[in-house]
Amino acid sequence: MDRRDFLLVSGATAASIAVPAGPARASAGTPPATTSAPGWRVFELTTRVEVVRPSGVTRIWLPTPLTRDVPYQRTLGNAWVAEGGTAGQWIDPVYGAGAVWAEFPDGVRPVLELSSRFAVRDAAVDPSRPEGFPPESTAVLARFTSASRLLPTDGVVKETSASIVKGCRTDLEKARAIYEWVVENAYRDPKTRGCGVGDVRYMLEHRTLGGKCADLNGLFVALARAEGIAARDLYGIRVAPSALGYASLGKPLGDVTKAQHCRAEFYLRGHGWIPADPADVRKVILEEGGGKAPDDPAVLAARRRLFGSWEMNWVAFNYAHDLALPGSTRGEVAFLMYPQAETAEERLDCLDPDNFRYAIHSRELT
Repeated sequence: MDRRDFLLVSGATAASIAVPAGPARASAGTPPATTSAPGWRVFELTTRVEVVRPSGVTRIWLPTPLTRDVPYQRTLGNAWVAEGGTAGQWIDPVYGAGAVWAEFPDGVRPVLELSSRFAVRDAAVDPSRPEGFPPESTAVLARFTSASRLLPTDGVVKETSASIVKGCRTDLEKARAIYEWVVENAYRDPKTRGCGVGDVRYMLEHRTLGGKCADLNGLFVALARAEGIAARDLYGIRVAPSALGYASLGKPLGDVTKAQHCRAEFYLRGHGWIPADPADVRKVILEEGGGKAPDDPAVLAARRRLFGSWEMNWVAFNYAHDLALPGSTRGEVAFLMYPQAETAEERLDCLDPDNFRYAIHSRELT
């Protein structure tokens, strides 16, 4: 297959999609001509996965960029190769999460390669100035105010959120209070594997507020939902260095295999979805220049900026939780940010390079 052959599939598709292996297929997107305006950058992300110790039928799933366009991201296409196996694209009917899947019979070397192209531009919303966006659908808002397995909204989560927002009158004041509380009380733990688990109830019940982005931003999302504010995690990966001078908040072009990062959004009527990333504030405190004090100017600048804006040297994959991967026999995954695979014997640990070998590379096309 010609790896440059990127085609498009309608972004209006609401049901699961699975297509047979063959010519390249692509997720939702807008033709590249619409991204020629100033501010847009086009990238290609290439992932190669090999299951080192296959057993029986082996399956692999790789997340793809958002299947529907948003103001800060346009998906331009996906292309894949799975020699000796069957592969296709799937879109989750609940969250719209996209994945390329592959299935390999016993005796075939399981290797899946995926290339995704997308355009991004920096995102910024001024919460103090309504933008006049049309309201989000009732169904979407209900989905992102409801609980998930790792993001409950009752018990200790509701008790904590109520104490945080005491005295706040508006959803904006509540969201800001929750953001500041997470920055003040949580911390980045360098010993956490990957991006963390995101088990919010455990964190609050055990008063263990350390972790990485899936933990800290998950905490923000669950606390916001407990107050009736629609909020969601966005799972993705950093693809380029930061242009804002933060070495800790970017990744050089090329090998981005370990650059996964999730962010958060919350919804305000009239504004739409507003970016937030308290986890990256704590990352600046821990890592930038060998570590900085919370009142360092660089930290304060990041803290201001990361409530309402994102630098888009990052690509969003999906918002999904408790995801049932197509063809899987091993139950749901809490979220889909890393490559996933399973053999006839087990689901593989996506952070174990001895059994599950993968590499992810980024390059800028414009």
